[in-house]
Amino acid sequence: MANQKHLIGLLLGAEEDWPTALEALIAGLGPITGPGGTRHEITSERVTIEPFNLRDPVRQDLVVDRLAYWYYHPREWLKKAALMDDLYLLNSPFTFQSMEKHSAYVALMRMGMRVPETVLVPYKNPVDNVRWAYTAAKYNQSFDLDAIAEGLGYPLFMKPFDGGGWRGVSSVKDREALHAAYDESGEMLMHLQESVADFEVFARALTIGPETMVMKFQPDQPMHNRYAVAHDFLDAETGKEAITISQTVNAFFRWEFNSCEMLVKDGIVYPIDYANACPDVAVTSLHYYFPWAMKALLRWSAYCVVTERKPRFQVDSDPWFAIADDKELDYKSKLAAYQSLADDYFETDRYLEFVDTSLGHVDELVLDWIDSDAFRRMLTSTIQQTYPPHEWDKFEGHFGGLMDMWIKDERIVQGKASAPVEVAAESVSASSLPADGVREE
Repeated sequence: MANQKHLIGLLLGAEEDWPTALEALIAGLGPITGPGGTRHEITSERVTIEPFNLRDPVRQDLVVDRLAYWYYHPREWLKKAALMDDLYLLNSPFTFQSMEKHSAYVALMRMGMRVPETVLVPYKNPVDNVRWAYTAAKYNQSFDLDAIAEGLGYPLFMKPFDGGGWRGVSSVKDREALHAAYDESGEMLMHLQESVADFEVFARALTIGPETMVMKFQPDQPMHNRYAVAHDFLDAETGKEAITISQTVNAFFRWEFNSCEMLVKDGIVYPIDYANACPDVAVTSLHYYFPWAMKALLRWSAYCVVTERKPRFQVDSDPWFAIADDKELDYKSKLAAYQSLADDYFETDRYLEFVDTSLGHVDELVLDWIDSDAFRRMLTSTIQQTYPPHEWDKFEGHFGGLMDMWIKDERIVQGKASAPVEVAAESVSASSLPADGVREE
C-alpha cells in the first residue's frame, strides 16, 4: 500500500528560526506507521497570502498559524478552510476574541481559579465613532478611578484587555502613577488588576497539544535571560496545578498552542495571563527549552494528521461549568475533574501511545539536529538578525553554551552518556512528559 501523504502548512510573519527547525525535523521524520499499520509521509510548506475563491479546496491537512490573529485576510482564509475543508488549525480563529485576555479571565474565575481581582474601566479617550460619542454621552456613568484602585490596593497593574507582548502594561504604585498610566492608555480599553505582592515564583507554561513545559520566568531580565534553566523550582503538587490550569484553559477554548503565566506564593497558584495566539518559541528566548518545543509541535502535528483527529472549533462550556458550579466539589476535586476533561479533549492516552509506538525515533532525531552544523547556522543567523554586530560573539557564547548543556543532558536521558546521579535525575525531569520544573516528592 502506498504511503498516505500529509501536508503541514506554516502561516508565518517575521519568524525564521523555529520554522527552519520544524521544517528540517519534518523532512527528517521519514515514513511513520500509524494505527492499523498504515504508512504515512509528512511534508511541510509555507503558506502564501493571495486571493482565494471560497470554494477552492486547500492542499494542507494542518496549518500552524502565527499570523491571523493580527491580519484579517489570512484569518478569513483559515475560517473558510476550517468550515469548508475541515482543515486542522493551531489555533482556532473562531475563539481569537477570547485571546484578548478578558474572556479567559472570566472563564477561569467561574471555574474557581485564583485569578487576581480585576476591574475593566472605560476608555480614557472615546473611540473615534460618531455613534459611540452619542452613546457615551447618554449612558456612560461617571466613576471614581481612585476608589477602584484603592479597593484593589497598591501596587497594582494596568494593562489592555486585549494586550500582547507586554504592550501597554504599567506597574502602578500610587495615585500619580495611576492617572499617568490611564492618561497614556488613550483609546485602549484597560483592566486594573491587583498584584500578588512578594510572590516566590513567576512560572510560564508552554502547552502544545497535551504536552506542557513549566518554566521559571524572570520578566525583569532581558529576553535572553527570562527563561531560567531550573528543573525543581516547584513542588510536585504546585507543578501539577500549573499544568492543569494551562491545559484547562486550552481545552476550554480549543487552543492547542498557547502559553500561560502564573505567580506562586505560599503554595497558591495565581493565573495572570493565559491567552497568547502566538506564544514565544524563538530560539533566542527559549534556548535550552527550544528542542522540547520543537519535539512537542512535531509530535502533536504528526498525531493530528496521521490519526485524522477531527478539529473542534466551538466552545462547549457546559461540562466545565457543571464542575465549576458543583458545590460538593472542593478546589482540588475540581482541578482533577478539569484535568480529566482536558485529557479527553486532547486524547492524551491515545496520543502518548501513538508517540511511543510511531514516533519513538523523534528524540534521537531532534538531538542529532540540535547537535548539527545546520542548527548552528540557524542559531548564528537568528543571533545576527536579533542583536547588533558588537554583541554577536557574546550571544554566540551565551546561546551556544545553553544548547551544549541541553545536548549533554539529553544524551544522558537517552542513555548515550553517563553522569552523576543528581545530574541524571534533573535531566530526566527536564525531558519528561508532561512538564519540567516539577520537583517529585
